[in-house]
Amino acid sequence: MLRTRVRRPYLVTATTLIIGATTALALGTTGAATASESTAGSPAGTGAHSAARRTVEEPLLKGSAKLKRRPGDNVHFTFDAHGFGDKARGTFYASHHVGKQWGGYFKGRIDCLVTGGPVAVATGIVEESHFQGAPGMPEIGDLKGKRFGFTVLDDGKKDRLGYSWAMDGLPKNSVGKCLGSAPFETLEKGDYTVHHWMPPREPAKH
Repeated sequence: MLRTRVRRPYLVTATTLIIGATTALALGTTGAATASESTAGSPAGTGAHSAARRTVEEPLLKGSAKLKRRPGDNVHFTFDAHGFGDKARGTFYASHHVGKQWGGYFKGRIDCLVTGGPVAVATGIVEESHFQGAPGMPEIGDLKGKRFGFTVLDDGKKDRLGYSWAMDGLPKNSVGKCLGSAPFETLEKGDYTVHHWMPPREPAKH
C-alpha cells in the first residue's frame, strides 16, 4: 500500500498501504453481477424467483485481498462499493503492518466509482485512521478527512491493485473524485470483483 522507505538497514523497505476503492464476489472474471437466470423449481411470484430476475444496474467493486510483499510486510485492502460516479456509496478499509513494531489502518466511505470492463476506479474519504510509530519508520499522522483513490483490475486469479499515493510514498495528499493510479500491485491472496456498468449515453445532436 504505502510506498515508504525504512531508514534502518535491518528493516525491510515499507511500501505502504492501503485502501478501499476498491473485495470478492464470485461473479466471474469481469464481475458480471446480473441475476437474470430463473431459479429452477421456484414457484412464480416467490421471493427467490423475483430475486433471480433482478439485474444490477450499477457499477460494483467488492472484495478483500493481501498484497504480495516480502515476509513481515503485510498490506490488506477491502472494498464494498456500489453506484455510479459521485452517487456511489460503500466503504473501504486498508491496513499496513511491518513486523510487530510499526503499522495501523485507515477506513472510510466511498464517494465515487467508475468502471471500464474489468477495471474499477474508486475514491473515498477517510473517516478513521490509527498508526503506531516505531524508530526509523515513517510517521503517517492523522489521515481523517483525506480523499484517496484506488484502482482494481479484476483479472481472474491475477487481480491487481493501485492507489493514488503510488508516486508520493505516503497517503497524505487528497485527490479529486474517481482518480487513482495504474494497478501495479499484485495479490498474494484474496480476490476482487468488478461489475462494469455505465448509464446510457445521449445520442449526438446534429
